[in-house]
Amino acid sequence: MVQGTQARLTADADAGDEGELPCRAMASRKRSNRRPTRSGRASSDQPELPLTTRPKQRGPVEPEQAAKIAVARRAKPSPVPDHVRLVLTLEIRRALAEQLSLQAIREGKNIEAILIEVLEAAAKRWR
Repeated sequence: MVQGTQARLTADADAGDEGELPCRAMASRKRSNRRPTRSGRASSDQPELPLTTRPKQRGPVEPEQAAKIAVARRAKPSPVPDHVRLVLTLEIRRALAEQLSLQAIREGKNIEAILIEVLEAAAKRWR
C-alpha cells in the first residue's frame, strides 16, 4: 500500500507542471491548527474582562491577628516544639556587632542566642 501511495504522489507531482502542488503539499495546506469558530456566536456577545483585578476590600485587622498572619507567611517550622524559624538579615553598626560578638564569646554562646535573649527581655518589658 505504501508503494501505491508513493506511485500516486509521484504521478501527481509529474502532472503538476502547470503550477499545481503535489498531493502531500496540498494536504498540509488544507489542515489548520485553528479551531473552527462557532457560526452562531458573534464576538461582541462575550463580555470584556477587566485588565487588572481590584484589591479586595478588607476591614481593619486587629494587631494580634496581623502578627499571626505575618508569622504564618514569613516563618518556617522549627524542630523545637512551639518555635518557628524566622530568618532576619540585620544591618547594624560595626561597634554594636563587635559588642554582641564579645558578649557571645564571653558567655560561650553564638550571636543568635544573645539576640534572642535581648529580644525576650525586651518583650517582657512591653507586656
